[in-house]
Amino acid sequence: MTQLGKFTCGLDAAFAVVDGKWKPLILWELQAGPKRFNALHRSLPGVSQKMLTQHLKELQRHGVVHRESYHEVPPRVEYSMTPAGAELLDSLEPLSDWATKHIDLICAAEAG
Repeated sequence: MTQLGKFTCGLDAAFAVVDGKWKPLILWELQAGPKRFNALHRSLPGVSQKMLTQHLKELQRHGVVHRESYHEVPPRVEYSMTPAGAELLDSLEPLSDWATKHIDLICAAEAG
């Protein structure tokens, strides 16, 4: 049996990586290719710069986002998805499909 450390199951560990409103959306935005911080920030209306920075650091720490710093003037930094990040995003697609199928139920619950 595989040891999962502090996690009770694989799902528990997966949610530790994608917890929060913005992390899955960050991965979704990075699927098209590398993005600079400001472009990523503009593509996620409502996220603060502080929250985006925090989530990017956490996603990097978990190995699903890569940060590339180019030593130029002015400095340039790009974020991209790692192969593990692409695999994680693929695994979230069935969850998205489920939500799309049950969107009326979800919207009704959110309204009431």
